[in-house]
Amino acid sequence: MSLKVVLLGAPGSGKGTQGALLSKHYKIPTISTGDMLRQAVAAGTKLGKQVQGILAEGQLVPDNLMVSLIQERVSHEDCSGGFILDGFPRTVDQARALETVMEGGLDLVVYLKVPREFVASRLAGRLTCRKCGAVFQRMEASLCPVCSGDLYQRDDDQRSTVEHRMRVYEEHTVPLVDYYESRGKLLEFDGTGSVEEVAKRIESGIARVLA
Repeated sequence: MSLKVVLLGAPGSGKGTQGALLSKHYKIPTISTGDMLRQAVAAGTKLGKQVQGILAEGQLVPDNLMVSLIQERVSHEDCSGGFILDGFPRTVDQARALETVMEGGLDLVVYLKVPREFVASRLAGRLTCRKCGAVFQRMEASLCPVCSGDLYQRDDDQRSTVEHRMRVYEEHTVPLVDYYESRGKLLEFDGTGSVEEVAKRIESGIARVLA
């Protein structure tokens, strides 16, 4: 059985963490467009140079670039049994474009609903590992507890940029909730609580749909 899932939620809602857990549970890859774009910037690729300024300002990457990036990635062998998209689509136009290039369309959209003030404070206080990309809430240590890489605060996690990212999300991405709900694809979950609590809600909800 193939399972094609989109993770939907505000920046800092826990999509990356829950995506990793779902990936392990269903044995399908999580595709984080944000990670892919940041890797392209770090590597100095043609795409990276195109989007570097856009990412630093918290803006949306042009649809044609994103759709091409996703289309190429899901064609890989490891996606034959399905995949989890984290960070795409972010607009209704992107969702429509995705449907035109994805055979069979999506199966489910997992929506993590969290209060605005919750995600704003979480984003402004988190650190990312330069080496493995793991994300942590601000801590005293300067090294990653996973791989001992350096921890730093991403430009798009600075408080001034966080507020802008939230406004962009509310204007462009929130309409996806109604879009996917009208198509019978949306599963909404309370994204607050411990990682384990949220994971159990999601796995139980998906299991009911697939039963």
